[in-house]
Amino acid sequence: MAKKKKAERPQREFTRRQLSAFKRQKRRQRIIFIGGVTVVAAIIVVILVGWVMSEYIPLRRTVLQVNDAELKMAYYVDALKISQLSQPQTDIQQLAPAVLEQLRQREILTQAAVKIGVTVTNEEARQAIEQAGFPVTDGGIRLFKSELLSAKLKSAYFEKQVGDSGLHVRPLITMLEGPEKAREIRERLVNGDNFTALAEEFSTDYYSKNINKGDFGLRPRGLLKDQLSSAIPLDFAFSAGVGELSQPLSDNETYKQLGYWLIRVNNRQEEGSANVSAVLISDLVLAGKVKARLEAGEPLGPIADELSNYSPSKENHGELGILTDTQNVTTVFNKYVWQSAPELGKWSDPILETDLWSQGGAWLVKVLEREENRPYAAEDKQALVGQALNDWLTRVFEDPTLKVVDGLLTDDMQQWAIDHVTKYVESLKRRAI
Repeated sequence: MAKKKKAERPQREFTRRQLSAFKRQKRRQRIIFIGGVTVVAAIIVVILVGWVMSEYIPLRRTVLQVNDAELKMAYYVDALKISQLSQPQTDIQQLAPAVLEQLRQREILTQAAVKIGVTVTNEEARQAIEQAGFPVTDGGIRLFKSELLSAKLKSAYFEKQVGDSGLHVRPLITMLEGPEKAREIRERLVNGDNFTALAEEFSTDYYSKNINKGDFGLRPRGLLKDQLSSAIPLDFAFSAGVGELSQPLSDNETYKQLGYWLIRVNNRQEEGSANVSAVLISDLVLAGKVKARLEAGEPLGPIADELSNYSPSKENHGELGILTDTQNVTTVFNKYVWQSAPELGKWSDPILETDLWSQGGAWLVKVLEREENRPYAAEDKQALVGQALNDWLTRVFEDPTLKVVDGLLTDDMQQWAIDHVTKYVESLKRRAI
């Protein structure tokens, strides 16, 4: 049986009016759609512009430049976040400038470490950040890389530089107030007097007088350098043979808490007032020679300019001018001027002063023991490594080729960073509630 054909529906015919209305409706829909897209796009643009102006651009401003490296605001903000989170009790206004200086020092250190082949990997820094409980950010990774660098410099570089052994010397060392005194004490040592007893009595060096009586023990040079204010005695000790006693070793740089006044009261205009000239000389023998020169008629000014160790005397060419008895120069100075009734216009004999410091002296050194390639004690090696690192850091920060551009972080930029970090920390507190 044949299939019944489906009746075809006649095609609908639109009148001109209907077609016109349909086209108008399509146009309205298109206009509405385009308008909606335009509004949404405008909103997005406004949001993006606001973000670019308030976040993107500020975060990419340079806050510090070290050589060719520019440190951006984003890095500064990340470092400030970590500092604030690790020191919540510290005012962020105080932290902000300290963090910038910290970044400056660490960038200098990082660049110098690269030159000697020492670096910290991103993964090492990431692990340290996670262990500390701070958010892992690009700035945080950079900050922690610099934090880990000091330890790595010690372990990966300076421990090898120091080595495991080296020359050890046991020196007896004392500093005397001047060459004449040193010659006197040396003669006594040659005649059999005890070095440590003489050091305790006459030394002007703090350690040899008050700590070890001149016996510095069997030590490497680097550790003795920390205990002595001069390389002069060490140069002899580490080049001389066992049993050698040095001649007096002159030192015009080292300071000692000792000197000798030469004082002249020129006149007394009224009670409790006097016109005074004075110089503070570094040792007794020299003070006696200076007094003789002054009494022979040499001008005071050039002598004071060259030899006085009291700043007002040196700056005023020996003339202290009008003093009153209410001015406390030192106890021994005031006692001579106001209580001893000195003869006007006459120079005093040398007067010992132990409250002020003078420059210069002479060392005596005797070598008791010397051992080449002696293994370093563990604590000595640790100290030598730390000392080597510190010496290297001094050279790095004093490098004349180092170029640092400061002043890029304005007060407004710093306040922006502070506000940014403050909002961030407050948001973390709200989440924790």
